[in-house]
Amino acid sequence: MVTTTTDVGQSAPHSLLRGTPVVPGLAYGPVLVVTQEVSPEAVASYGDGGHATVDDALAAYDLAAVAVAEGYAAKAARATGAAAEVLTASAGLTRDKGLRQAVGTRLEGGEALLAAVHGAVEQFVGVFAAMGGLMAERATDLRDIERRLVARLVGEPEPGVAPPEVPSVVVASDLAPADTASLEPGRVLALVTQRGGATSHTAIIARQLGIPCVVGVAAALGLAAGSHVLVDGAAGTVDPAVAEDEARRLVEEDRVRRAALEAWAGPGATADGARVTLLANVADGESARVATDVPVEGVGLFRTELCFLDRREEPTAEEQADIYAEVLGPFAAAGHHVVVRTLDAGSDKPIAFATLEDEENPALGVRGLRLAEHNPQLLERQLDGIADAARRTGADAWVMAPMVATVAEAAAFAEQVRRRDLKPGVMVEVPSAALLASRFLEVVDFLSIGTNDLTQYVMAADRLATDLAYLTDPWQPAVLHMVAITAEAGRQARKPVGVCGEAAADPLLAMALVGMGVTSLSMAPAAVRAVGAQLAAVTRATCEEAAEAALAAADPRAGREAVRALLA
Repeated sequence: MVTTTTDVGQSAPHSLLRGTPVVPGLAYGPVLVVTQEVSPEAVASYGDGGHATVDDALAAYDLAAVAVAEGYAAKAARATGAAAEVLTASAGLTRDKGLRQAVGTRLEGGEALLAAVHGAVEQFVGVFAAMGGLMAERATDLRDIERRLVARLVGEPEPGVAPPEVPSVVVASDLAPADTASLEPGRVLALVTQRGGATSHTAIIARQLGIPCVVGVAAALGLAAGSHVLVDGAAGTVDPAVAEDEARRLVEEDRVRRAALEAWAGPGATADGARVTLLANVADGESARVATDVPVEGVGLFRTELCFLDRREEPTAEEQADIYAEVLGPFAAAGHHVVVRTLDAGSDKPIAFATLEDEENPALGVRGLRLAEHNPQLLERQLDGIADAARRTGADAWVMAPMVATVAEAAAFAEQVRRRDLKPGVMVEVPSAALLASRFLEVVDFLSIGTNDLTQYVMAADRLATDLAYLTDPWQPAVLHMVAITAEAGRQARKPVGVCGEAAADPLLAMALVGMGVTSLSMAPAAVRAVGAQLAAVTRATCEEAAEAALAAADPRAGREAVRALLA
């Protein structure tokens, strides 16, 4: 398997290319177009593999699958946060018995091994695409698994984005999590993909790494390898025609601005002193320790399910308490609170001991809090583990449930949480929770808006569908109106309402969210200083103007431009 720098046979476009902005920042440099394919010579040489029987061919598949899964797991162990999550999930998918069975069935039907692997993967891609929602995101992961399996079978190295010889703008149709997680920010100036949306795996990991990124650029592969482009991760543009002197001036100005961000030390507040609590999203003890080096006032989203993606059996309450204490402990000493989300298992985060098998539509199925309806002890044991960890560490633990759709669900959950002397809240991801936010706040102490899923469900659009990226943009006015309704309910009830989705990491959008009345923003640690510095540069009144402009906009681009104009 090779990664090549190639001229894709088209001349570079001369007009400004537009996509979905993901990570702000300006970068100028040569284009590195990456293509990943197994050496045709190696595939031809392998042929049908020369396997005497179906069992022999399946044994070869098993060896390759084990090696690929172990490779993903090793990368996950070196990663943190979202990168660790998706790599662990890919390892599990590689080991999937259903995928193996599909390969075996095709072998028994007379197909050669490579053809059987390809057919089985395409079968699963079709199933996941039909499920829609978050499951559709797994298509990229599955095709990456196929490439790695084929490479192992034919004796080639597994694919990967080779470090550029010179700092470059990496351009690709799409990148699998294993590719994105291995990027080196010092060697990769910016990331541009033709596919993907603002909440795709590539976007989330790029945000965690702090690499300027634009996704969903329709003509990205028309950029000529080696040509120089200016990438604006805040505006979502790629300019192949900018003059070099002008590009370097803009990049230097951006470098100075970004250097100034590093000096921001908190706490979160506007220029006229209106407080905004800035928090970190974490996944485990290691990412929690990283977050303590950033000027945050606690954790706004502890994704507990990420601790268990590779577990076949449910940990005991005591084992869970040990894991949770690693996250709670570092923040307890500073007197900061930690918002713990109960298992958000299901859909694209299957957990062997929790999620149901063979659901017709997992994205709209039994996930999150709904798992407790079928297995109430699962939630009880998790809450016991959280309460034990809070007692051990002395931490101020807030606990929230995902995928809550009714006030009755919220009330029942709150009762269980309060019984353990913890502070109860729920996530606002389902439109019904936003519309009835005031009634939800009668039974819980706080709300946290998960803009990734809320956007998907409000706009009825798969997060990975490139053709629908304009719908899955968190700047969509309909989504922001849902946020405003929820924030206003919090203001009326005098209870906190935060945002913990990817929208919180956008400095420009953060202004509008604060102007709507959002009281806290939780994000990847790499985004905190940029958001904090932006808020510190504007007044509360400017944030309110930003909110009005974004809510009144006809579309996401108009919203961004209107808010950016306030800073001119």
